[in-house]
This record gives sequence, C-alpha cells and structure tokens, in this order.
Amino acid sequence: MNLKQLEAFVCVAEVKSFSQAAKKLYLTQPTVSAHVHSLEKELGARLFIRTTKDVELSPSGELLYDNARKMLQLEKNILRDFTRTDTPGVQKITVGASTVPGQYILPQILSLFSRTYPGNKLELMEADSLEVVRMVLDGKVEIGFTGTRLEDPTCVFEPFYYDRLVVITPNVETYRQYEKTGFPMERFYEEKWIVREDGSGTRKETEQYLKEHGVDLKRMNVVATISNQETIKKSVSTAMGIAIISSAAVEDYVAQGQLLRFPLAEGDIYRKLYMVWSKSNKPGKAARLFIQFVRELYAYL
Repeated sequence: MNLKQLEAFVCVAEVKSFSQAAKKLYLTQPTVSAHVHSLEKELGARLFIRTTKDVELSPSGELLYDNARKMLQLEKNILRDFTRTDTPGVQKITVGASTVPGQYILPQILSLFSRTYPGNKLELMEADSLEVVRMVLDGKVEIGFTGTRLEDPTCVFEPFYYDRLVVITPNVETYRQYEKTGFPMERFYEEKWIVREDGSGTRKETEQYLKEHGVDLKRMNVVATISNQETIKKSVSTAMGIAIISSAAVEDYVAQGQLLRFPLAEGDIYRKLYMVWSKSNKPGKAARLFIQFVRELYAYL
C-alpha cells in the first residue's frame, strides 16, 4: 500500500468517477484504475460499487475512507512543516472564514499580522460557518473563523471576539420612534423579513435568541433568504424588508444615513466569534503563530 494508491482511492470516492478523478489528479484513467485495483488486491476487498450513473463506496470502502484521508492529511502536515517556499523564511497560512469575521473583522487582523510578521503569506477562503468547519476538517484550511460554535468533538472552538446583532431598517420616519426604546418584538410578525441562509452563524444565533423569547421564525413573514451581507444591506435600504445582522457589518450604511440600527427592546444579542482548528490536523508553525497573535490582540475576551 502506498500514498498514491490512497490518493487515487480518496479522489474517486469524493468525485464518484474514475474519469473525473483522473482529471483532478492529472493522471490517465487507466492509471487511477490501476492504483485502485492494486489497493483492492492488497486488502482483499472490493472498495467500490459501480452503477450505471456513478461510483459508490462499498462497505469496505467506507471503512477505509476516513483512515485514508487521515493518512493523506498527515502527509500534507509533514510537507507543510518541512517544506519552505522559494523565498527563504516565507511560510503560507491558509485561513477560512464565514461572512462576518471574513469581511469585517479579519481584514484588520490580517493587515496587522502581515506588518508584524512580514515573512508569512496569508490565503483567505470565505464560506458559511458550516462550510468553514468542513474545510478545517478536510485540511483545506489550517484555521477557521466562524460566527457560531458547532457540536463537533474533533475541532477546537476558541472564542476571540464579541459580535453584537442588531435590527436594521430603512431610514424612514416609521422606524425612528424605536431609536430610544429599541425594536419591539411585538412587531416581528407584522414586518417583512430578510434572513441569512441556513448554515450561517448569524442565522443560528438569531433563531436561538428568538426561540428563547417565544418568537416563532416560521410565523414571521420572510420575503427573502440572502447569504451576502452587502446584498442584505442594500435590500433593506430600498425597503424590501428588515433584518437582523452583525452591527460591525452595517457601520458604513448607518454612517451614510441609508439604514437605521436598533438593539432589541428585550435586550442585546451578543454572540462569540470563534477560531477553529482540527484536533487531529493541527495547524503548522506559522498558523500557530497567527492564533497566538489573535489571542493577544483580543486578550480582553
């Protein structure tokens, strides 16, 4: 058994096709088939069930898959820690972030880190909180930044920042009456709402808060589900509906007078933003330095 065989096996399992796996690995299809056949012969087990449409893992293949991925990730970890780029002293840090930390918190952190430690290259990938955790587990990123904590025992979730969620409305007279009192929950069923997508940390924390205060999201008049924060802000400013969103994300629109921002009359919603990394695929040296940098930057938490 060797890593090339395992790499071919894992790739076929994930794309469900020998031909697509060959393209992804820059190999010929016969080579990929040979790798998988050799692995099956050595293990004495059939790893795939071929159908007319695609390729599925057999029970033996499912048993092998997780361990094979772990072995390939260990190889990546070793190469990452011992292989330098062409520029001496330069190390690459891969970071995944959900919308709020990615667009409104991390840019300042990344700028400060780059100036403090210029011998590092940073790569940022954005997705929702659920997908960021998946990227961490798959080894696509070393550190994730999410808007919520998931119940996943294979990951470390370390809080680093408090984020305040607020109600935003168009800047019209109808809503200005709530500037002193906060936005009343008794109006929730009367308003049109724009909400974040499933998988969003903002969506999860909002639903939890509303549930605790007796508000049923299913009874609210949701006119749109939008994943992009900027689109939500523009939609609210044009009176499509109102929304609950990160306070940090609306500073610009509020300052320009395009939106009004309110706390809830029943109390503020504060949620923690988290740094996330895998317990098994531990971050490399440069990534660990970045984690410590963020800890020190927000040491008040």
